[in-house]
Amino acid sequence: MTAEGGTTRIALNSMRVAYLGPAGSFAEAAALRYAPQAQLLPCTTISAVAQGVATGTADEGVVPIENSLEGSVTDTLDLLIHDSSLFIRQELVLPVEHCLLVRPGTRAQEVRVIYSHPQALGQCRQFLERHLPGASLVAALSTSAAAQQVHETREPAAAIGTARAAELYHLEVLARGIQDNPSNATRFVVLGHADHPPTGDDKTSLCFSFAEDSPGLLYRTLGEFARRNINLAKVESRPTKQSLGQYIFLVDLAGHKEDPVVKRALRGLQRRVSFFKVFGSYPRYRNAIQ
Repeated sequence: MTAEGGTTRIALNSMRVAYLGPAGSFAEAAALRYAPQAQLLPCTTISAVAQGVATGTADEGVVPIENSLEGSVTDTLDLLIHDSSLFIRQELVLPVEHCLLVRPGTRAQEVRVIYSHPQALGQCRQFLERHLPGASLVAALSTSAAAQQVHETREPAAAIGTARAAELYHLEVLARGIQDNPSNATRFVVLGHADHPPTGDDKTSLCFSFAEDSPGLLYRTLGEFARRNINLAKVESRPTKQSLGQYIFLVDLAGHKEDPVVKRALRGLQRRVSFFKVFGSYPRYRNAIQ
């Protein structure tokens, strides 16, 4: 066991890290960067990653939460809002290079169906419309699961995935870097039973909602941060899933929930809302693509 910032943490070489798999996914690459010596446990869904951590099968879990082109990963947000008591304890940002993968010998003009995760399909929309306009797009649980599907099928199909997935599933790379934007990057978060102790350069993620709507309500609530000069890195909304027109607001802010000024702002916010949940405070990732 090793100590980290006053908390006890399992040594990296004995740690078990769940990730959205199977092997060859971008989440696996994030998990390898986060804990290269850990035992990696692939899971078929984001909720399965969280369940593995919650039940003790894994010590921590790595899931995607945001892409620079397609925005937030809704499955991860809904999990954090509604279905999990886990915390965000780290974040990582990885550049994304999508490849078009086929069974060896398959030509682009033969491809009739393209498998991938919905986010990947959206990130490569322009390439697909230009080069494979007649192919059907089929959602898969992950980019690596899509590669596995192409490996197992006999139909003329392709997958959008990683070069590593091509190696793992014995596929051929027809094209590299097919994403619409060369600065494409995905933000991943590490889920655990506790968030991270303060480091002096942190972020906090949270959500809140209101029982009733009224003019200026959101403005006054976010004013709790503005008055204290706390920067908000992201503000977005998600449906509450209870009634049409009702929303949950999600915020990423600069600072740790234990910082005195942030703590006061969170107390002020909590008095104004009907639902409030902190997803976690964690070190701000400093090597992200700008």
